[in-house]
Amino acid sequence: MSKFYLTTAIDYSNGDPHLGHALEKVGADCIARYRRLRGDQVHFVMGMDEHSHSVLQAAAKAGVPPQEWVDRMASRFADFWDRLGCTNDDWIRTTEARHFRSVTELLQRIQQLHPDDLYVSEYEGLYCTGCEEFKQESQIVDGHCIEHPTLELVPTRERNHFFRLSRHGDSILELITSGKLRVEPAIRRNEVVRLIESGLQDISVSRLRQPWGIPFPGDAEQTVYVWFDALINYVSATGFPAPGYERLWPAQLHVIGKGITRFHCVIWPAMLLAAQLELPKEVWAHGYVQWEGTKMSKTAGTAVTLDEAIDRHGPDALRYFLLREVGFESDGNFTWERFDERYTSDLADGFGNLVSRTLAMMTKYREGAVPADCGDDSQLDDAGRAALQQYSRAMDALDLRGGAEAVWSLVSAANLFVQQTAPWSLAKSGQAGELDRVLGALARALGRLAVISSPFIPGKAQALWQDLGMEGNVSASKWEAAESPSVAGRSTRRPSILFPKPAVV
Repeated sequence: MSKFYLTTAIDYSNGDPHLGHALEKVGADCIARYRRLRGDQVHFVMGMDEHSHSVLQAAAKAGVPPQEWVDRMASRFADFWDRLGCTNDDWIRTTEARHFRSVTELLQRIQQLHPDDLYVSEYEGLYCTGCEEFKQESQIVDGHCIEHPTLELVPTRERNHFFRLSRHGDSILELITSGKLRVEPAIRRNEVVRLIESGLQDISVSRLRQPWGIPFPGDAEQTVYVWFDALINYVSATGFPAPGYERLWPAQLHVIGKGITRFHCVIWPAMLLAAQLELPKEVWAHGYVQWEGTKMSKTAGTAVTLDEAIDRHGPDALRYFLLREVGFESDGNFTWERFDERYTSDLADGFGNLVSRTLAMMTKYREGAVPADCGDDSQLDDAGRAALQQYSRAMDALDLRGGAEAVWSLVSAANLFVQQTAPWSLAKSGQAGELDRVLGALARALGRLAVISSPFIPGKAQALWQDLGMEGNVSASKWEAAESPSVAGRSTRRPSILFPKPAVV
């Protein structure tokens, strides 16, 4: 059994989550569920970034102390991820004592091991309150931050502690180009390589007299800069610096958005090198969810709330749409029309209809019992085994859209198999043996589908699993349950409609 430590980016506590946050969280959860199917010992961490200046502004606007505000927002975010079926093993918050200890320890390690990597200087520049970052010229277009074009950049000058990022550029470049630190997909890796090759500048890692944050070790007037603070959450969640943190660290995978690759693929590796800690194995930077070509964000406001999107067709349908339609690599658009189309064609008419008519025939022709001893050599079994190969190749490569397409290739093959074999005709003509063979093949296809669809639509996959008469939770199954579904002789039940069609208005 292999260890698989997986993290998502931690989110600012300055407003409700949106579909962009949801894409990242359900995508990471899909990966975690798949790795569990393959037998890995998964440790999946999500959480909240609670020390930003934007949190102070949000709390002041709400008329509450910042701690009360972040407690409220942490609960709200966690509730959304629970509704969407996320199975994170830990929930890290940067206001926790364990995180304070880790941040302090990591900075002190840098101070002791590479004292020249930290120094004090004056900084003057343009600060984006949305990114909580001083922006370089390459990050500014028409006087505004690329990520937050609706916000005004704030001219700022103050005495700060600096981290000598420039010293580590060559080392990080060698790690990335050699594959020791994998940055994926390739388009993001190329962007990061170009950034490093253009030359790295030292960065400010503290703020002067910031009233909300972690004190900078050895300087009571300074607070640790929010991004330097936040990145350390990934080791905080392992128990660092307590003995045994190596049981989890280094992370196998950081899942982040493409807008923060500089922090995770340049600054974070440099911090770890300076503190002489191991680096994560891989960073995956997904694209954005867009509405009419514009990135969804809390700062700019969105046309779609996460509540509305979940309520439209249920959490599993939203998970499926984000991962199949939007995908986990490039930017993708969300529209109600496309969501409805995918729901009807793929889920209601495709998956749901297959399950409904197969189990209905099992009830009608075999009193709900899956035929036993009917072999596993049908053309549908061949299609199932091919789909598993396609699925595992895609999922191992973090191609979640490809994984979903493999699931639906088996759905399509099974629906075609029903049409070609016409079980109703076999029953009418008294071909009992052939009918058993067909129904057995369909039951095995449903068993395979329950397993491999569970990372995408966990709730509906569990319903199917139970309808097939299987015990326990399908998400606790192992890969063998997809390779050799043990459905023969099971007592099925007539299912409820997995994906009801919306009422026509």
